[in-house]
Amino acid sequence: MKVLQRLGKSLMLPVACLPVAVILMGIGYWISPAVFQGGDPLAVAVFLVKAGGAIIDHIPILFAIGVSVGMAKDGDGTAALAGLVSWLMVQTLLAPEAIAQFTKVDVAEVATAFSKLDNAFIGIICGLTGATCYNRFRSVRLPAALSFFSGKRCVAIVTAGLTIVISLVLYVVWPVVYNALVTLGEGIIGLGAVGAGIYAFLNRLLIPFGLHHALNAVFWFDIAGIDDIAKFWGSVDGGVLGQTGMYLTGFFPVMMFGIPAAALAMYHCAKKEKKDEAKGIYSAGALSAFFTGVTEPVEFSFMFLAPLLYGIHAVMTGIVVGVCAALPVRSGFNFSGGFVDWFLSFRAPMAQNPLLIVPIGLGVGVIYYGVFRFAITKFNLKTPGREDDDLETEKKAKLATDDFAAVAAIILEGLGGKGNIASLDNCVTRLRVEIKDYTAVNEKKIKSAGVAGIMRPGKTSVQVIIGTQVQFVADAMKELL
Repeated sequence: MKVLQRLGKSLMLPVACLPVAVILMGIGYWISPAVFQGGDPLAVAVFLVKAGGAIIDHIPILFAIGVSVGMAKDGDGTAALAGLVSWLMVQTLLAPEAIAQFTKVDVAEVATAFSKLDNAFIGIICGLTGATCYNRFRSVRLPAALSFFSGKRCVAIVTAGLTIVISLVLYVVWPVVYNALVTLGEGIIGLGAVGAGIYAFLNRLLIPFGLHHALNAVFWFDIAGIDDIAKFWGSVDGGVLGQTGMYLTGFFPVMMFGIPAAALAMYHCAKKEKKDEAKGIYSAGALSAFFTGVTEPVEFSFMFLAPLLYGIHAVMTGIVVGVCAALPVRSGFNFSGGFVDWFLSFRAPMAQNPLLIVPIGLGVGVIYYGVFRFAITKFNLKTPGREDDDLETEKKAKLATDDFAAVAAIILEGLGGKGNIASLDNCVTRLRVEIKDYTAVNEKKIKSAGVAGIMRPGKTSVQVIIGTQVQFVADAMKELL
């Protein structure tokens, strides 16, 4: 589980590069729709679209580099170099032309799978290869005659050797994996709107484990031939108007309207004496969900306190995505389903009636509010602000201010002090802490910092849900450590 959590965090590093792509391409399409409609587009529009496409088209390489750095024990750039070496070797050794030469057959007879190696899944494998070699061999000492290659200089060399072995394994395994993924993708496509709903339901269920990125890769990137993001934005051919974007569109009503409405319902259901505390949690989370599509601050606030409510949320997300897939509306994103991506996607090649997202979203918001409020009161669910334990009325450090040092100090004290910290890391919204003594953790103290929630995956693991400002808190804690 620890490895999967670190992998999930590592994937967010390259994913964070995508917003700039959507901004560049969105502006380019707004300036001159002729970029994708034929005709004579303005040069500046072509320039911007190509600039954004340069990122979208090379997502697998970004994954290889990002995972290498993220999984490396100290985040050193040498790991990124090793991941890139692994990527280049796999792409060269298993290219259809190379396979044809090795097996002495015509290139047309080479399995189709080998023409689909430029994908996120292979990028992740190469990133893990580079990180593994870096972690194992970064401090190795060689004999005097080879001392120049000691330490970090030998990492890329070892990575190259291991990648040869991995390439041989992929030669046998990849066609099987690829065909299985294609079958899954074709099965979902064959189910149409229902398949889109099933995908979205599973997407939400996997978020607590950080495994939703793997599922997303099947539908958003070119693993099973769906490649919804790239086709929606026109950076690759094959998009079908009215179909492409069906695995993206339905997330906009949920993230822009459903999650903020859920936050409002939970706020209204909070105890009177705790409304001020709940307001800080829910207002920041709702704004994050609406503008950027980052929903974790709200979702993690009730995910473990009220798992039934989270299950209801997953079901409703699946229904909304399925309904949107059946309607003549298509919007797409590069980062997440928030207002910024929605607005910039209006003139993307596969956009269709994007303004319909607003009335659909308003309806979704009303449903989310009603269902959440009914479920919370009917089943007495303990969402934030409704807990039985009363927090002390001490002055709390608010994340809404920039006093991250004070927030970090309170959290560190609640974790048992710096002597109880074995390691500290963070993902896009969470502090991930390994502790020595779980009995020394004081959750009430941690909550008094105004955090969105606390998660304890194991006896030595604690995750503190901060929100999108987590990096500042993490940096402040590292200073204290």
